[in-house]
Amino acid sequence: MRWQGQALDETDAEALPGLENRSGIVRTVTTPEFAGMTFHEVLAKSALNRVPAGSRMPFSWTINPYRGCSHACLYCFARGTHQYLDLDGGADFDSQIVVKTNVAEVLQKELRRGSWRHEMVALGTNTDPYQRAEGRYRLMPDIVRALTESGTPISILTKGTLIRRDVPLLVDAAASVPIDISMSIAMYDDELQHSIEPGTPSTQARLDTVRALTNAGFRVSVFLMPVLPHLTDSVAAIDTALQKIASAGADHVIYGALHLRTGVKSWFMQWLQREHPELMSSYRVLYPGAAANAPKEYRQWLARRVRPLIRAYGLEARHSDAGVPAPRLPSAAVAAAPAPTLF
Repeated sequence: MRWQGQALDETDAEALPGLENRSGIVRTVTTPEFAGMTFHEVLAKSALNRVPAGSRMPFSWTINPYRGCSHACLYCFARGTHQYLDLDGGADFDSQIVVKTNVAEVLQKELRRGSWRHEMVALGTNTDPYQRAEGRYRLMPDIVRALTESGTPISILTKGTLIRRDVPLLVDAAASVPIDISMSIAMYDDELQHSIEPGTPSTQARLDTVRALTNAGFRVSVFLMPVLPHLTDSVAAIDTALQKIASAGADHVIYGALHLRTGVKSWFMQWLQREHPELMSSYRVLYPGAAANAPKEYRQWLARRVRPLIRAYGLEARHSDAGVPAPRLPSAAVAAAPAPTLF
């Protein structure tokens, strides 16, 4: 594995950002409390990661206290990053978790630099900061404190209900800096959720967390992503999802179709072949070869289906694909909107 940079006084230029160098010794931890999981504790060289120039993301900096994620979502776009550690993007991504134990300490030093411009910092854009490991390592409270004390706005995206532990801290922080919180809830069928997101809290538990955050005074967005072709894109499925999201008190919804980049597609397709073999031919048409995005025609069709329902529930929305128009149709047109004949 690419852990050379974790030896004393050695540097690995090919290692993942933050894992190039350390002045201590890696400790690998297993514990009965987290059966089947291994934690690789490392000392990070950096905490803040700059978002590549030209990105459409509404932020310029991210922090990833963990690599790998026990939520084990089959569609997770970050799976491919584990291959840089000579680990696979399947079972290893779900169970071999890299923990940057000193991330808050390094962050404090970076935030004290005169060059820091106090731009928004996003957490949860790669792997979840409130996954199960956070219950053991408690990295987030010190990260939130460091950002708050430096006057840096914070954005958090999570599937983890563990964020409720930090609600009092986040409320205090929000008195000083802008805080944006989003909960990712894509599956509203319990059987499908357990199958494709086996390590996540239940859908209802996440909806309850939206309500708890809303009651604490936050405007919470819900990521209805990914929408799975032929599995969660029916009018009934979308309507059920939006009704529950609205009832939980969410402020708005961000939605988008399934994205299958290299390093993820093979694992997702293995699941699809096992659980829904009848859909394999359709998905091969939707995501041929190395294609990561669903075709433009499908995304436009999905927008025509979702937007009227979102308006009906009073949920402000923006599409994850900025290049796809979201036509305004009367609600009565939703059920009648035909799927593209290509699919």
